[in-house]
Amino acid sequence: MNARNSYRSSLKYRLLLGICCFFPLLSLAAEGGGFWHKENEHNRAVIDHSDWDRLLAAYVVESPDSAIRKFRYRDMDKSATRALDGYLKQLQKIDPREYSKQEQLAYWMNLYNALSVQQILPYVAGKDGAQPLPATLWTAKQVKVAKQKLSLRDIEQDILRPIWKDHRIHFGLNCASMDCPNMDGRAYTGATIREQLRNSGTRFVNDDSGVRYADGKLTVSRLFDIYQQDFAPDTKTLLKVFAHYAVDKKALYLLGYQGELFYSQDLRLNSP
Repeated sequence: MNARNSYRSSLKYRLLLGICCFFPLLSLAAEGGGFWHKENEHNRAVIDHSDWDRLLAAYVVESPDSAIRKFRYRDMDKSATRALDGYLKQLQKIDPREYSKQEQLAYWMNLYNALSVQQILPYVAGKDGAQPLPATLWTAKQVKVAKQKLSLRDIEQDILRPIWKDHRIHFGLNCASMDCPNMDGRAYTGATIREQLRNSGTRFVNDDSGVRYADGKLTVSRLFDIYQQDFAPDTKTLLKVFAHYAVDKKALYLLGYQGELFYSQDLRLNSP
């Protein structure tokens, strides 16, 4: 069985998580007359993410040898947990539609990542992280924004993907496994998020965990299979996307590659 077939055999697991893009996008925007498709570009106010920034600086582990960011879930003490809970309560008091679209993007990305950490913490207590996270972690509606109850899946599938239509968001969301870049070591801001996501994409594509060319065979993260249509309409164009981020010889190999794509996966929790 080749790597792609092996990946397909795990698709049932992805569907249970409820975050696979093969699910139809049943967005609030479609149901509510564009509820989230609003912004105020005249509002130059900046949303404060400093509490989350301090937590990320303390608990995200970045290594020059890997593009996969890890989070020290088990090391968070009561003080850090209270700070996280307080930050999430602060975000839920904000209606992001009153801000510029750039501020909104940073808001939703930070909310998603902070909420994912909060939801993972009870699960990892006293466990080694070898087992898959429960599907309810992604689908349970745990926050309320602008009087709308939302789950992690809602934020990704109903807001981030359909509104921004930008593949780079996948370089900055905490998928909580060892085969995607996960969250940045600093909080996103409206002023910095584009550069942060671009840098994450460059790191990931140039690392073997994202795109690996060896012995004439191209193996890429399952991230690019699950969300392929966000990155490119077909394989040929996807290779051009890889080459856009790749450097030196890797870019040349990618542009000239004509073989089959193979997909890798590593479902271990992104924890040291």
